[in-house]
Amino acid sequence: MKAILLREIKSFFGSLTGYLVIAVFLILNGIFLWIVDGQYNILQSGYNDLTPFFKLAPLVLLLLIPAITMKSISDERKQGTIELLVTKPLSLQQIVVGKFLGAFILVLIAILPTILYVVILNPYGLPAGNMDLGSTIGAYLGLLFLIAAYCSIGIFCSSLSENQIVAFITAVVICFVLYVGFEQLAELIQSFAIFIEKLGMSYHFKSISRGVIDTRDIIYFTTITVFFLMATVFNLKNIRK
Repeated sequence: MKAILLREIKSFFGSLTGYLVIAVFLILNGIFLWIVDGQYNILQSGYNDLTPFFKLAPLVLLLLIPAITMKSISDERKQGTIELLVTKPLSLQQIVVGKFLGAFILVLIAILPTILYVVILNPYGLPAGNMDLGSTIGAYLGLLFLIAAYCSIGIFCSSLSENQIVAFITAVVICFVLYVGFEQLAELIQSFAIFIEKLGMSYHFKSISRGVIDTRDIIYFTTITVFFLMATVFNLKNIRK
């Protein structure tokens, strides 16, 4: 698994992919959070917190992570190297987890610089230093769980087709439905609103972002992540046959 992980990291940073991902994520967030007028502008929010960032980041990552993972397995299938990969002395689980961790670590590197936002904003509260660090830490933790879920979905979709564009679109649609779709559906069907909303990732992400760690939220994200990783393993078993 370590060999697969290192191979993925080298692949990302051996080309422009890794640097572009980091640059695009930071630039998009910087533009919407600090420059463009609107609901995501921190300076216009009137509060000394990162709530706008944690509203925007899941939507940016919803597009960015499928772009990272789309070639993870589909490119191996297209190049014909997937057959060689699955015959190596590695279990399919190790191959899938290695690729998953490679994408996860790349996105983690991309979000690390945003901690500077906390350093910048903290002294400017009234009184100074009154930022709610507990909820901020909780929101970052929730973002990590969300990234893990997005990455597992992206890896799964990459295993479905040799076409990277198909993998990208499929991953975006699934991530969108799970993060935004259930929340919107809950607004339409008021009689089952709470139940429907709890099926979506947005509900559990917001729950963790309040700074209160609920095991139900952790179980939800863990289940989503493990489910799609195991589904990827199942697809690779079919390729091996």
